[in-house]
This record gives sequence, C-alpha cells and structure tokens, in this order.
Amino acid sequence: MNETAIGTKLSEFNSIIKESDDIYRCAAKALGLPDCAFWILYTLRTETEPVTQRGICNTMYQPKQTVNSALKKLEQDGVIRLTEMADRRSKQVLLTDRGRSLAGQTVDRVIDAEQHALSCLTDQEQEAFLALFHKYTKLLKENMTALQANACRPRNEEGGRI
Repeated sequence: MNETAIGTKLSEFNSIIKESDDIYRCAAKALGLPDCAFWILYTLRTETEPVTQRGICNTMYQPKQTVNSALKKLEQDGVIRLTEMADRRSKQVLLTDRGRSLAGQTVDRVIDAEQHALSCLTDQEQEAFLALFHKYTKLLKENMTALQANACRPRNEEGGRI
C-alpha cells in the first residue's frame, strides 16, 4: 500500500479516535462532571480489584497530579473516601453512598450505552475489533519507542536533546 493510502487511512482512524474522545467529553459535560472526575468514577465502577490512586493513574494514563487534584475534590464533595491499605503507602479509593448514587446517575448510564453499542456487534466482530485494536496499539507503541526515548533524554544548553 502506498504512503498516500496509508496517510488517508491514518487520518480516518485519527478522526474516529477524536470523535470517540469527544463523545466521552460531551457525555461528562452533559452529566455535569469534569473529565477527570468522570473517568475516576468510571474506573471505580468498572474495576474489580481494589482501586488505588496509582491504579487510577495507570488505567487513565493521566499524571499523578491531575488524578490527585480530582480525587481531593471528590473527597471534599463526599463522593469518595480514601482508606489506608496494608502497605500504608497506598490508599484505596472507595465510593461513599453519595458517590454510588452519583455514579448510578452518571457513569453507569455511559457504561450501559457502551455495553449496548458493543452488543450490537456480533461476537466475531467484537473479537476482531478488540484484536485489531490491541495489535495496532502494540505496533504503535513499538514504533514510538525511539521517539519516546528521545523525549525523555535531557536537553543541552541550547535546548536540544543530548
């Protein structure tokens, strides 16, 4: 396949990803939630293991400071509570009664919409969709390694990478 065809397909893919991001951003806004708070509540509703701040950062691919600020606001609003875990360096994030009610009125509705959309695909389409998306993400990560290594190298006095 030539570069023009690949470029066209990549542009279409990126447009789909951006549209998907916008769908979630608009849903969070319509539900009266900041993006980060939305994704924290979403994570608390979808994860089966105990959820920690580090786990939320890893799941959401967000910086610790961003997640920490959102967690503090949710805690102040009585939506979550933080409890110490056995290692005492980690705190488990738990929904309060108010938080469970809020999640039921907000992110649970999004999860229902997602499940319905996915259920409209056949089992084979679901498996193919996920397999291809995983494969593309793995290949992209592998191909970004050099770029990421360069981005993490220190800068020289002129501002260039060393």
